[in-house]
Amino acid sequence: MKKIIGLLLLSVLFQYTNAQSKRSADEKEIRSVLDNQVVAWNEANIDKFMKGYWKSDSILFIGRKITSGWDSTLIRYKKSYPDKAAMGKLRFEILRMDFTSSNACLVTGKYFLTREKDNPSGIFTLLFKKKKGQWVIVYDHTS
Repeated sequence: MKKIIGLLLLSVLFQYTNAQSKRSADEKEIRSVLDNQVVAWNEANIDKFMKGYWKSDSILFIGRKITSGWDSTLIRYKKSYPDKAAMGKLRFEILRMDFTSSNACLVTGKYFLTREKDNPSGIFTLLFKKKKGQWVIVYDHTS
């Protein structure tokens, strides 16, 4: 009986360790997407920045207004940030990463822009989902 209990405990510990390891790898991948977005933004490359978003008509961006779809979000970014001066330098501060399932993560953070004339900042909530093996943003609420 002691052997069976011992084996069960080892099995549970092994599963827990594997789950923690996968969660850590997923968190690292999501942070990498965000880091790549910061690099792209600071290069004034909105097209590259948009690689962090799911290229679908189903994505949703909420800022001052609601924008649906990848193409519409790209157009909105390019209109709002027409040049390097308007884009400034971006920095993110990640406050929380809450995995709601093995393929979904809610990321809450702050953004900071440094520009010549001002330094806007705000908060965001991003819903990341794993699509075709890649973590991408499917929902962005930034204020």
